[in-house]
Amino acid sequence: MAERTTEQGPAELGNVVALRDVSVRRFTTDQVILDGVDWTVRPGEHWALLGANGAGKTTLLRLLGALMHPTTGTVEVLGGRLGRIDVRELRARLGHVTSAQRVPQDLSAHTVVLTGHSGTVQPLWKTYDDEVRQRAHELLAELGIKELAERPYGVCSGGQRARVLIARALMAEPALLLLDEPFNALDLPSREDLVEAMHRLAEGRPRLATVTVTHHLEELSPAVSHALLLREGRILARGPVAEVLTGPWLTACFGRPIAVNRHEGRWWAYSAPRG
Repeated sequence: MAERTTEQGPAELGNVVALRDVSVRRFTTDQVILDGVDWTVRPGEHWALLGANGAGKTTLLRLLGALMHPTTGTVEVLGGRLGRIDVRELRARLGHVTSAQRVPQDLSAHTVVLTGHSGTVQPLWKTYDDEVRQRAHELLAELGIKELAERPYGVCSGGQRARVLIARALMAEPALLLLDEPFNALDLPSREDLVEAMHRLAEGRPRLATVTVTHHLEELSPAVSHALLLREGRILARGPVAEVLTGPWLTACFGRPIAVNRHEGRWWAYSAPRG
């Protein structure tokens, strides 16, 4: 099946992300992880990144987070090209959330958010003035968890932890927020709380761009505007969600019949009967 794309022309000034003919190869095994990826993310766009395990989603997110370089092609993030910019400075301007982040369990939720200002695991108290501390409280409120400010991170639920980590990532005022399976292992109420929080975040920050890696369409908030489907390291489809999150495209992506439905901005998918 031919690749589907609805993107326009070459990258223009002001793109949040611009990937051109990007490939990643594992030198030890000569395995191609990503192959010929072209992709643009613009301010205010909210992308869902989907594909089967091993499709290249994590590698693609690592490129956007300046955690690795491509083997070939160009990766530009927030106006800086990997290989020509100090990646430490670039990472400080990105928000990156993953459940694998190391967080001391005894820190309060407010302190965890504060560490986003210094970009450290442990708090650097001398760097947090009253304005910074107040901002951390405001971000907890924005994510709907202001009552957790003094609660130890280790006793927060999975959904609460996810929202604390997002608040932490927002301390840097990023233009791009990367979310690597933020819904992992959440129960239904926690998932819905996080979906609502992401929707409010998108509405309140019209210039913020997000990229969310997920395995389940049910985890997408109504704010998600675009989707990219990866299959075996290549882009299968990309563009507005209504054109990409369809039964035929997801069937091609996952290799089995998939039916897709949408109601009031929310999606769900299931494996349709074969034959």
